[in-house]
Amino acid sequence: MTTLTSVPPAARTAGPPARFRDLLAAEWIKIRSLRSTPWTLALTALFVLGSAAVATLADHAAGSGPADFRPFDAYPQAGAWTLMLVAGSAGALTVVSEYGSGLIRTTTVAVPARGSVVLAKAAVVTALWTAVGAAVATGSFLVSQAVLYGRHAGVPLTHPGVLRALVASALLAPVCALVGLGLGVLLRHAAATMVTSVFILLMAPTMFSDGARWSADIKHATVSAAWRRLVESWEPDPASLGYSATVPGSWTVYVLWPLVSVALAVLVVRRRDV
Repeated sequence: MTTLTSVPPAARTAGPPARFRDLLAAEWIKIRSLRSTPWTLALTALFVLGSAAVATLADHAAGSGPADFRPFDAYPQAGAWTLMLVAGSAGALTVVSEYGSGLIRTTTVAVPARGSVVLAKAAVVTALWTAVGAAVATGSFLVSQAVLYGRHAGVPLTHPGVLRALVASALLAPVCALVGLGLGVLLRHAAATMVTSVFILLMAPTMFSDGARWSADIKHATVSAAWRRLVESWEPDPASLGYSATVPGSWTVYVLWPLVSVALAVLVVRRRDV
């Protein structure tokens, strides 16, 4: 004699837990499926490369002396600020768009491990914007040197100071994107996240100077100030009355901002209801 045992509906429909590579694939599909993504990346690259060309063409002093690396021709502030703004906004939108549409509830029901979802978002954002940053930074250098070679002032990639500036400019995009992602998880509101991102990444460093130690420490702890120091190919003037940032300290800023942002995002999303 056999007996039929009823199986709870949850047991019948429950599948194996999502693997992390499945979360990566899902997050990549979300970003790739947005029609605005390729346009945003293309226009950002075009503007950054164009700013390098304009800055180099406007540098009439180039070519008047021995050939040397001119970092702010290849990596002008206008291009860097644009890259920071777009990357930070794009990183934030990967989160706040889901909160705004309510899709985050579906995601957390399908994947209860909320921390893994945030880490998957961070991994995809890092990979995408590292690739974009590397392409844009390399392209900016090549564009500027193409102009300078016409004046017999171009330098090769192996010239002192070039590689550090290129790497710092390439990593600027993923650093800002992860900061934006972290702010998106913390604030969960598009307008508030965008304003906070712009203030932290772009406006806050302009409020402080190098004249006082406490002010210089705050300024040098920002991403844009760290980028500027890493791009510079010359050492600070010993006779200067201001406090100068160090190269190791600037690399530390590059590491801590995204690391702390993602860690706070994971902590908050695990403790707070969606």
